[in-house]
Amino acid sequence: MTTLPWMKILFKKFSLGCLHAANFVCAFHLFKENIGSPCLMDGPSMFPTFDANGEIAIESILSYRLFPDLVRGELVSLKSPLNPDRIVCKRVIGLAGDTICIDPTGLKAPSTEHVIVPEGHVWVAGDNTSCSIDSRDYGPVSMALIRGKIVARVYPFSRLQIFTPGVT
Repeated sequence: MTTLPWMKILFKKFSLGCLHAANFVCAFHLFKENIGSPCLMDGPSMFPTFDANGEIAIESILSYRLFPDLVRGELVSLKSPLNPDRIVCKRVIGLAGDTICIDPTGLKAPSTEHVIVPEGHVWVAGDNTSCSIDSRDYGPVSMALIRGKIVARVYPFSRLQIFTPGVT
């Protein structure tokens, strides 16, 4: 069987297109996993900071890797200690060495119970305590589970906001 010249050209163009597509997919994956990306905030646990019906925020992974020091009040994304396949957003409430009231609301533990956050851990909580699964349920969170910092809300445009550490 003889190969026609136009078939060779078509095959070359197709192969080159596939190579470009593979390069793009690899670059996108590396950017998303190491620099940051938009992420959908869905669910009631962070209301009123994020609406329950979904808003888009920017997760900065690189800023956390370069400057891993967190401040109380900062928004972070982390792997859920209960389901490692899930990424959740919570607010840092306590840092290593802090004495934290386990549940000031008294919903999940008596408001007189306290815990000292161990070294290499943080205490996180959702803004909507009645609908949040957080450190009150799973205790202090290892810093190794933290993926990045939530730096901005970009959608809906009417609620565009840059989150500065400790001020949100």
